[in-house]
Amino acid sequence: MKRAVFLDRDGVITEDPPHYAHRIDQLSIIAGSAEAICLLNEHEFLVIVITNQSGVARGMYSEEDVQIFHNEMKKQLASKGAYIDAIFYCPHHSDSIIPEYKVICDCRKPKPGMIFSAVKDMDISLRNSYLVGDKWSDIEAGKTAGCRTILVMTGHGYEEYTLKIGDADFIAGNLLIAVNNIIL
Repeated sequence: MKRAVFLDRDGVITEDPPHYAHRIDQLSIIAGSAEAICLLNEHEFLVIVITNQSGVARGMYSEEDVQIFHNEMKKQLASKGAYIDAIFYCPHHSDSIIPEYKVICDCRKPKPGMIFSAVKDMDISLRNSYLVGDKWSDIEAGKTAGCRTILVMTGHGYEEYTLKIGDADFIAGNLLIAVNNIIL
């Protein structure tokens, strides 16, 4: 079975703008994130992005826009030698204005459905895997799935940390610091 590091997207890999990143001009890779992903690649961890994208359900952008954004993110990371093995996203929300997305699903974090989908598709050992996120909902998904968890202080991490409503296995300043602790 393979080891994986599940990464939230906005606030962990990419800057989290004030309003639902979905356009290429909103894409900005957080300093050190590409290097961190390279280290995971070199140490034979699968790198899997799991991201809630409720902007689809809210009618702000389409699933096609999500795919375009993800393709550009992968392209920018690849230009720095970093490789993402898979991306899973949840377009659902219980307050959706679009009927087909108005679903209470198992994939929207804090539920672990995206993690379990990756495990099924990619033969992953959760016991030997990690989840890195900037929100307690990320951490809860990882803990529920059986991963070790790391809360990063980028994105919403600092404000989430001050709420003290969750418990991560480790706190890190950013993804690169988190990854350096994973590969030790």
